[in-house]
Amino acid sequence: MNRYPVWKYAIIAMALVFGLLYTLPNFFGEAPAVQVSSGKATLKVEPSMLGRVESVLDGAGIANTGLFFDGNSVKARFRDTDTQLRAKDALAKALNPDPSDPSWIVALNLLSNSPNWLTSLRALPMYLGLDLRGGVHFLLQVDMKQALSKRIDGTAGDLRTLMRDRNLRHAGITRAGDAIEIRFRDAETRERARAAIADTVPDLALVEATDGADLKLVATFRPQAAQRIQENAIRQNITTLSNRINELGVAEPVVQQQGLDRVVVQLPGVQDTAKAKDILGRTATLEVRMVCESPDEVAALAAGTVPFNCERYTERDGQPILVRKQVILTGENLNDAQPGFDPQTHEPAVHLNLDAKGARIFRDVTRENIGRRMAILLIERGKGEVVTAPVIRSEIAGGRVQISGRMTTQEASDTALLLRAGSLAAPMEIIEERTIGPSLGAENIAKGFHSTLWGFIAIAIFMSLYYMLFGVISSISLAVNVLLLIALLSLLQATLTLPGIAAIALTLGMAIDANVLINERVREELRNGATPQAAIAAGYERAWATILDSNVTSLIAGVALLVFGSGPVRGFAVVHVLGLLTSMFSAVFFSRGLVNLWYGRQRKLTKISIGQIWKPDTAA
Repeated sequence: MNRYPVWKYAIIAMALVFGLLYTLPNFFGEAPAVQVSSGKATLKVEPSMLGRVESVLDGAGIANTGLFFDGNSVKARFRDTDTQLRAKDALAKALNPDPSDPSWIVALNLLSNSPNWLTSLRALPMYLGLDLRGGVHFLLQVDMKQALSKRIDGTAGDLRTLMRDRNLRHAGITRAGDAIEIRFRDAETRERARAAIADTVPDLALVEATDGADLKLVATFRPQAAQRIQENAIRQNITTLSNRINELGVAEPVVQQQGLDRVVVQLPGVQDTAKAKDILGRTATLEVRMVCESPDEVAALAAGTVPFNCERYTERDGQPILVRKQVILTGENLNDAQPGFDPQTHEPAVHLNLDAKGARIFRDVTRENIGRRMAILLIERGKGEVVTAPVIRSEIAGGRVQISGRMTTQEASDTALLLRAGSLAAPMEIIEERTIGPSLGAENIAKGFHSTLWGFIAIAIFMSLYYMLFGVISSISLAVNVLLLIALLSLLQATLTLPGIAAIALTLGMAIDANVLINERVREELRNGATPQAAIAAGYERAWATILDSNVTSLIAGVALLVFGSGPVRGFAVVHVLGLLTSMFSAVFFSRGLVNLWYGRQRKLTKISIGQIWKPDTAA
């Protein structure tokens, strides 16, 4: 009647081992470390970087307590912060000879002090939020002038398309500062162009001018339009940063505007600060341009000069290439970017999906330039690299474009991540970076921990005195509940905040409530004259329905908080939902296993230790 089969005890044993393994890393603490990661989307961290970092540290006489390569970065662990700072300076100087164009990001970090055998099992300490452990704080400056400049360049291209579509002949469209100048041969064409522009682009203020024999139309953005462009730029940048942070999987981030042109980013509980800085600091955008390949331009490239209206870049194989200054398409016309493979060569590639405007422009350009080369550039931190420069074989319609050529699978994935997260409307520069301490202070953290601890002790004492052996078993089940909850938080790498500690305290109360229901049910069966074995079986079975109902209703509320909440509310909901799941396991399944183990094999059981049982006939 009250005997568990072997497989149920096996489940209990595995749960205990799981709880111990994944809770253990939280007791080892963290050690200061330095992380080296790629500073460019096209630069891959190879395993050989591990030896390079080791040689730099050995050359500087800096001892480390461990070197690790995780596929995307190299991390070196040290005994104290002084050694950590010396190592960062030495690595930054050795790996980045040109500080103005760093290829590698060298950042301070924290690594778990857990033994390697625990780390190999993916047993890592859980993250702590800004209010408990702190996190990374970035202040980014948005280049508002560059946002307006990009819009002017894009509008100039749109005006060229408009002139061609309306069959309006012009003598050239050039940019002069913050204005766009359009030259005409006759006044009639200029007037028709003025009407077409005013109808299509109402944000432009048009002024007529002359330059010798040429008639000019000078277009500038109206003040209200320029202000709106800058406001939209910072909003788009905030959205893009949020998307990139979501790609990182950061819990409870803060991304908000500060002032007119600054954005604050706070990443609570982040250990991989270098990767966060890498992704946030990148201003990677896609640009499509035509290659300068006329005989004169090729001769100029061979002579080491750059012709007018061309720019010099480098292909992935290191060869120089000249491309037109005119940008045909940018990342703003991109709907989606996914890594994949070239169906013909089976090489890693990035598949792009263009919007309707981009698809139309790309179709027209490829139709008019068959046999010529088109360069696809990745512009990052103001510096560009030609990812590929294929020859246009035929018209490409439908808005589906592929980037391939000398890419690894990881590079294709990283490039797609940056492009998919969205292009920045304006470049951003990190002007302040710091690791902030806990906002509540160590004293408040200790109070939160001690309140939970003393609450647990008070519950355990009360249960043991009131329910005797059954109370001791309930207290052990409660401890197992906390053990499993912390193990799950560590395994899922969830971020624990102060509201999360409150949720743990609430979980203790709800878990012990289930044991109170079970114990009182057992007492009730004993009052009704049931034998001890029958009372135990009936008590657990009849209390289960009530426990399930109360936990399911609480679970629904917790899921609602998890879905619709944000910030501290979401942190509370994560712990609350996990705590409900672990409490049902520990309060019912685990506690009955202990009761069955103690009493189940006693055939002639006449008494159980469950405290004083009040009976009506005794009171009479």
